[in-house]
Amino acid sequence: MTDTFTEDDLPPDAADDTLAAEYVLGVLDLAERLAVERRIATDAPFATLVTAWENRLAGMNEAFAPAPPPADLLPRLEQRLFARAEKARPRWFGWLAGALTAAMLVLAVYAVLPGRQAALLVTLATADQSLVYQAAFRGAELTVKRVTGAAAPEGQVHELWIIAPDAAPVSLGLLGAAPLSIAYPEPPAGWVLAVSVEPAGGSPTGAPTGPVILTAEIGA
Repeated sequence: MTDTFTEDDLPPDAADDTLAAEYVLGVLDLAERLAVERRIATDAPFATLVTAWENRLAGMNEAFAPAPPPADLLPRLEQRLFARAEKARPRWFGWLAGALTAAMLVLAVYAVLPGRQAALLVTLATADQSLVYQAAFRGAELTVKRVTGAAAPEGQVHELWIIAPDAAPVSLGLLGAAPLSIAYPEPPAGWVLAVSVEPAGGSPTGAPTGPVILTAEIGA
């Protein structure tokens, strides 16, 4: 008679390693993924396993050459966001205009993970790649995590914003050491994600008050 072998039969270390691999591959369902992300924030040994699998599988991306953004991306984005500038400039005009010049604009790309719903991935990165956040829209869920760089200086925090064309920025939450996971549907192409530096606890005004350090247009 053949015995049935399940993941429950694995020793704890092996089971954790398998779970870390499944998380990195994106084959867990939403509830499982959120549980793993909570564990990453509190269980350092398990977080190390996840990082090891991310490093182990990073080479898979080398087969895909990065697509450069269109040469006219910045003018089109400025036109879309600031078409009404001559009539009435909103209070956030200055900081977003500066961010478009200082930050690296990275187009969102679609990635299909095995056995999972297609995810819209958006990368927000500085020009020198010293700070990188990755946002993943999957169905009605948005997950944002810092993959490179340090958190905001003491007494400050990184805050995530989404900006519809010709509209004011809307806060999506604060970015800390743990990934940010919220219920948010995939936005249309042409919307913009941005990260600003705010006082601890977030913007006190409901609009960005500090410098915008990262921006990225969704789709194109």
